Amino acid sequence: MRSATSILAIAMGAACLRAAHAADVFAHFMVQNSYSYEQSDWENDITTAAGIGIDGFAYDYEVGQLVTAFSVAEQLGFKLFFSFDMSYSWSSDDMVALVQNYSTSSASYKWNGDILVSTYSGETYGESFWADFKSTLAGEGITISLAPAFTSYRDPDDADSLMSNFTSINGFFNWWSWPADVDANLTTATDLAYQAIVKSDRTGPYIMAVSPWQFKNLNTTDNDWVEYSDTLWHYLQAIQDVQPDIVEIVTWNDYAESHYIGDINPKVNLGTYAPNYVPKFTHGAWRNVAQFFISWYKNGTEPTDDQVVFWYRVWPKDTVCCCSLEPRNYEFPEDAIFAIALLSEPATIQMNIGSSASSWDAPAGHSIGSVPFPTEDAQIPRCGRGLCEH
Repeated sequence: MRSATSILAIAMGAACLRAAHAADVFAHFMVQNSYSYEQSDWENDITTAAGIGIDGFAYDYEVGQLVTAFSVAEQLGFKLFFSFDMSYSWSSDDMVALVQNYSTSSASYKWNGDILVSTYSGETYGESFWADFKSTLAGEGITISLAPAFTSYRDPDDADSLMSNFTSINGFFNWWSWPADVDANLTTATDLAYQAIVKSDRTGPYIMAVSPWQFKNLNTTDNDWVEYSDTLWHYLQAIQDVQPDIVEIVTWNDYAESHYIGDINPKVNLGTYAPNYVPKFTHGAWRNVAQFFISWYKNGTEPTDDQVVFWYRVWPKDTVCCCSLEPRNYEFPEDAIFAIALLSEPATIQMNIGSSASSWDAPAGHSIGSVPFPTEDAQIPRCGRGLCEH
């Protein structure tokens, strides 16, 4: 199965509302995909992100690009905060040095006057590691607000134990923006439980993750999966139910996991297997949807808009390719084209593909529909030289 998405947008005019805001939106930036970046690449990514209302990037770990990234962000009024990928080996001293070096940058994002620091994972390092990290920085005159994504904390019933086990953390980032290996839509249960405990006990931000997709196919038994994502980008509406302090889009540029909303930078080395399902699959139109919901989140009013954005996988889920293993949950995706309508007034949306047709009565605002793949199409990729051709 090849579950990469192809996205097209039919734009019929847009008029998103703009105003001062009291909420911030970040996109998770995989800095290991910026090894070959020059200043112009940073300028392009930051300008594109800011253009849809994103306030900054959560920056994971590539030290070699820090100077350029912060310099460009300072020039463009963009924000950055460290989100340490703790699945790699980190020493507290190295992390302290990085935060300290950029603590005075105008691009360093602050939560209530304190430098925000987040993570991917890191609970296995233990409470003493994080307490020492914070106290060492405090000894240097730097106060941080620590809001990690401790990824083993997903069950709503574990929210209390998170706080009792980690007394040093100030907030929390719920990384889980996809369903957990189930053929069902994501719910807000985890967000609401952890948000409640943060607000009752700590002073840091509650960060809610949102994501458009989750698919990875790197030809290994433990690294090939797809989560139910067909309507996941419409889950952006849940921001209104949760009202988090910060929204973090996962991701701007994680190409291998297929949830990137930034443009594909041709300089990036995609490795061995991601080139089979990333090149030419532009996800830029997902930014149209993001802009709509970001504006709503920041301004408190659903925007007036008129556009339809649609996306689809280019192969049926039962397609067998000669070059990779069957990804976990391959049976979850539907063989269909999906569309989000963002409308200023009610309309009937008609979708047709071959002999397959579908329609729905769309209200003003946002709604979603789909049309199945036509059964008469033999949509089977050609395989050659061990790789499936596009």
